Amino acid sequence: MADSADSAAAGSGGVGAGSGGVGVGPVVGGVGPGSGGAGAARESFAPQASQMSGPEVAELLGLQPLAEEGGLWAQTYRDQNSTAIYYLLCDGEVSKMHRLSGPEIYHWYLGAPLELVLLYPDGSHAIQLVGPDLPSGHRPQVPVPGGVWQGSSSLGSWTLLGTTMSPPYRQEDFTLGDRAELIQRWPAAEARIIALT
Repeated sequence: MADSADSAAAGSGGVGAGSGGVGVGPVVGGVGPGSGGAGAARESFAPQASQMSGPEVAELLGLQPLAEEGGLWAQTYRDQNSTAIYYLLCDGEVSKMHRLSGPEIYHWYLGAPLELVLLYPDGSHAIQLVGPDLPSGHRPQVPVPGGVWQGSSSLGSWTLLGTTMSPPYRQEDFTLGDRAELIQRWPAAEARIIALT
């Protein structure tokens, strides 16, 4: 996925597709001076991300449409060494096949798993599931080397990811894929290329 240095930087709570959400939030109360000790009642705040919709996630994180590639995004960090973004795909949206000159690391945060299609320069291809279900082969962090074509889609109603790049993302390093050219080079991945172009 690409971020755009020229755009304004504004960002599935499930364990496995279709499962209940996992939320994180502050814990009020506790053990310590004035807390009432270990037996004190604690109130926890744990929003269930699975009860949220993709548009709600986008609004809370200030996500905006990502030109060319698709999906919603917000840049969260940029310096001379690296960039980081939130990236959201909702049902029916895709990250179109594209290539970056440098490495990009995907981080799964919330929602359904992501199906990430990778087309390697040697003519091979792979499907990586980015998500929380480790026994099923998901990985919550997936590095994509520079020069590898990539495209993705959510396996549920929405998927929230982050990606980081070092060196930082530059728009001139982004190339959008051409369907006919990609199919000619990777015919075994034709169906997925069609879906992601």
